[in-house]
Amino acid sequence: MAGVPSSVIASPQHRAPARSSTQRNVENVVLGKLHFVPEYPSFYPDELIGGRKTAWLYVCQWCYSYSHELLKYAAHCRVCPCKDEPPPGDLIYEKGGYAIHRVDGEENKVFAQNLSLFAKLFLDTKSVFFDVSSFLYYLLILQPPTSSSLLTNGTTSGVSHGQVVGFFSKEKMSWDNNNLACILIFPPWQRRNLGQILIAASYVLGRHEGRFGGPEKPLSAPGRKAYLAYWCGEVAREVLGAPGKKTIGVRDVSKTCWILGEDVVAALREMGITESRKTAGGNLVVNKSRVRAWAEKHSVSLTPIVDAEAFLLDEASLDGSAIGGASEESE
Repeated sequence: MAGVPSSVIASPQHRAPARSSTQRNVENVVLGKLHFVPEYPSFYPDELIGGRKTAWLYVCQWCYSYSHELLKYAAHCRVCPCKDEPPPGDLIYEKGGYAIHRVDGEENKVFAQNLSLFAKLFLDTKSVFFDVSSFLYYLLILQPPTSSSLLTNGTTSGVSHGQVVGFFSKEKMSWDNNNLACILIFPPWQRRNLGQILIAASYVLGRHEGRFGGPEKPLSAPGRKAYLAYWCGEVAREVLGAPGKKTIGVRDVSKTCWILGEDVVAALREMGITESRKTAGGNLVVNKSRVRAWAEKHSVSLTPIVDAEAFLLDEASLDGSAIGGASEESE
């Protein structure tokens, strides 16, 4: 069963040559007992998956080691050292049937590389798979009993600690102040708004770290759709939660929600809730009743997606510091 051995990690010649973004090198993938079809090629070393292209790739649901041979895969799953352990990393969030673990790519290099190689099967543009030391990975874990039935059709063996259903990664040091580099919910668990949990978590963590920013850009089409949904929801919650006829502007929403001003503006445009008239200062006007109607139409809850108080972080306060790089967008 192949993890990426250290000799391969360190050798540039083992990196797979560039492939067309539509030329898959894995036709079918099995994760645990689930089968699905990849969308893109990944940089699995040719010698470890049986050549330039393989019909089947079997991926361990616990450690993401892989093999193109079923018998080796089955043998590994019986003895995988991660099978009866919680997912790697530190627990930083747990509420409502979900948990988030933070994994340091430097401390869990092989796991992070295998996870990244698996993720590339469903991502078109990301390309960091071997140099994982400068990244943190945040695993979204669906806790039992739900995860058991989803993954093994009623068999609870091996999933007592929950199942990783997706993750996001970010650079430990981002010159652009990005709070997220890559995000993916694995195909069997997509279309359940689980990505919103990870996006929301990235902003809570960014606030905690004093990292005022957003995702790495440009965003893919699905990524932009997911982020617009999050930004719009946050804007709606902030506007509808404001008392009485209090006037709030883009800077206010940006500072409170920890979202870049340009992204707040993008959300307002997407929501289509601005009025044709402007203030004497030339600022756009948003009618609160239109925001409420938009929220009802899109079933947006006024309850935050994640509970900031449920994060288990080093410092007691999540209030963050003053926004040093706040946008200068017009209100």
